[in-house]
Amino acid sequence: MLEPIVDGFRNYAKDQTRHGLLSRRLGSLTNDFFVNLLDMNTEWTAVSIIVFGSNAVLRSLAEVYASSDAEEKFVADFVRAWTKVMNLDRFDRR
Repeated sequence: MLEPIVDGFRNYAKDQTRHGLLSRRLGSLTNDFFVNLLDMNTEWTAVSIIVFGSNAVLRSLAEVYASSDAEEKFVADFVRAWTKVMNLDRFDRR
């Protein structure tokens, strides 16, 4: 089975029964994750997973995508990265 042991993007740890989703619009490609990640009202508890806030580079990226005018940038960057990854294993491309 390919179930992860930990997943920092979903705030998930297999050993724990609770994990947090940082979006209310499930199934939609939005920047909600980053907005809620940096929201001062989000309550964090200590776990053994590295969080975005403890890494300066990841924190700065989260701040860019969490800004109020960044939803289109996030979607465009995500689509560009997704397309690149999906095309990496294509053998018909030269």
